[in-house]
Amino acid sequence: MRKFALAFAAASLAMPVAMPAPAAAQNGYYTGKTWRDSQGRLRCRKRNGTTGLIVGGAAGALAGRAIDTRGERTTGTLVGAAAGALLGRHVDRNRGGRRCR
Repeated sequence: MRKFALAFAAASLAMPVAMPAPAAAQNGYYTGKTWRDSQGRLRCRKRNGTTGLIVGGAAGALAGRAIDTRGERTTGTLVGAAAGALLGRHVDRNRGGRRCR
């Protein structure tokens, strides 16, 4: 059984295997971050804004806590975190000079 397994492994390594190309690269238009769809329109991968959401939320929470000086400061922290997260996500998603659909 061991000889059979070794022979099978050697044969499978020796035979060239034709791997199909990824679906996006089959039409020849895919170039990385941008590609042309089936109607010829330019498409691109956009950031989803997660990094900006996290960084903006943390910065907004710290700024909101510093601004709200009365009482427990929980309200200022929560409002600042929410506003910072929304602003950070917006900035992260819309960064870049190229506009795509």
